[in-house]
Amino acid sequence: MKFDAPKNQHSIIKVIGVGGGGSNAVNHMFRQGIVGVNFIVCNTDAQALLQSPIPIQIQLGPALTEGRGAGSQPDVGKNATIESIDEIKKSLSGGTKMVFITAGMGGGTGTGGAPIVAKAAREMGILTVGIVTTPFSFEGPRRLQQAQKGIEEMKESVDTLIIISNDKLRELHGNLALSNAFSRADDVLTIAAKGIAEIITVPGYVNVDFEDVNTVMRNSGVAIMGLGVSDGEDRAMKAVKMALASPLLNNNDIRGAKHILLNITSGTKEVLMDEVADITNHIQEAAGYSADIIWGNCVDEALQEKICVTVIATGFEPKGNTKETKHEKQDRVILSLDDAPTYSTRKRNPDLYGTTDEKKHADLYNEASHDNDENLHPKHQGKVNHHSNEQQMKILLERRKRLRGLSMKLTSDLNELENEPAYKRRNVQLEETPLSTDENMSKYSLFDDEKKGPEIKKRNPFLHDNVD
Repeated sequence: MKFDAPKNQHSIIKVIGVGGGGSNAVNHMFRQGIVGVNFIVCNTDAQALLQSPIPIQIQLGPALTEGRGAGSQPDVGKNATIESIDEIKKSLSGGTKMVFITAGMGGGTGTGGAPIVAKAAREMGILTVGIVTTPFSFEGPRRLQQAQKGIEEMKESVDTLIIISNDKLRELHGNLALSNAFSRADDVLTIAAKGIAEIITVPGYVNVDFEDVNTVMRNSGVAIMGLGVSDGEDRAMKAVKMALASPLLNNNDIRGAKHILLNITSGTKEVLMDEVADITNHIQEAAGYSADIIWGNCVDEALQEKICVTVIATGFEPKGNTKETKHEKQDRVILSLDDAPTYSTRKRNPDLYGTTDEKKHADLYNEASHDNDENLHPKHQGKVNHHSNEQQMKILLERRKRLRGLSMKLTSDLNELENEPAYKRRNVQLEETPLSTDENMSKYSLFDDEKKGPEIKKRNPFLHDNVD
């Protein structure tokens, strides 16, 4: 018995795996099954392609790498993809509207080739969604650095980018076997691609079509996605809370998103109106009331009595969802030397502590004359102003005497500075302090003698001068 693989089945959605990690993820998706999509694998490693069940396979850079892989060098992966870019474009022709590009960041082919594939698809007008994984920390700092560079290039090449952290999966699932750890990453990639694609391909009562997804994901930058499945009592709230705590979100918050794509899928037990209201209200509160929510509903009998909630949040502000505050540069004030600025002084009242609001204007660039300002330049010669009364003179003399008493003695002799204490140079008066040899404690005690009666004695038998 022979089965014909649906090689030529037309679909507007394609899923392309680039490199070893991306191809493994697409192989996993193919086995799990995603409704209404076509799969493509691209790799420099010819041996890995032979092991793939995907019908459409593209060997990248056969002349450059000769089927031996990129050797964990992103530049080799990039050039190999450029060599085979025409074949990739041909596979995307024929009415493709949306493409998922999956890759593991940090290696050679996926890191270098995925941005090239994404750029080519986007130039063809195809809605391009990247789903990439970051390496485990134990894979080494070099691989992490290459992954970060690849992610930055992917951000510039796709409409929407979903980043999945392998370290986050390790935290959630614990110390797994190595093969199981990478299998968990493939599971999450499958959930992401399946969750978005089947929003379009699986029909429902409130249908979400390609144009709805296009509105949410076109030119939206980094997106976060969550998926939750639950059954039993209060299944709707459990599913939506699970979606917002999904490992796909990578500890990110959906608050601040401009667009939310929400899909509610039920099985044999149809979703209720109150359940839809609970889910949408919870998502709206979590995202903020300025977020535009596009929601849809579809049926998948395989879920039976379970309910599945898929949330895709896009349109975040750059740099951690915060708006960049621009500080306006203040204009410099330029003064011409011909325009002499003025300053104001307060003229003192004959009353010593009073002032008036009268202002004086003086030229700052010419030598000021203060002959008539008795406050700025007190007269050292001649008689005191006849207009001053005796009380004012008395206050001025006391102030002068006090200032002289507080002034520091000036000397040029270094020995005198070293030998004379600072408090004497500053004329600081110290209080009389008793010497340590002075007795400042009474040693007299009152004794009651049976024969002599009360008696005062100088020596106290309970006190002594010996040091312990």
